[in-house]
Amino acid sequence: MNKPFAVPHELKLIKIGNSVGVILPKQVLARLGVAPGDSVSVVDTPDGLELRAADHGFEEQMAAAREVMARRRKALRELAK
Repeated sequence: MNKPFAVPHELKLIKIGNSVGVILPKQVLARLGVAPGDSVSVVDTPDGLELRAADHGFEEQMAAAREVMARRRKALRELAK
């Protein structure tokens, strides 16, 4: 079993080419349920930014919703009145 991970925990930012990255300890990766090569999402919450394992199904649903909203913009405006 993984050792408990103290949160908040200070992580160091490192330069990676023209970008900046952060090294996530294995305890954090395990807690997120991700591994190298997986995707994560950064979500803006009232308490600050939150790191989550990416939910690809949610992203696909949001893309479909955006498409419908773009096509039905006029009807949605009328319904919002």
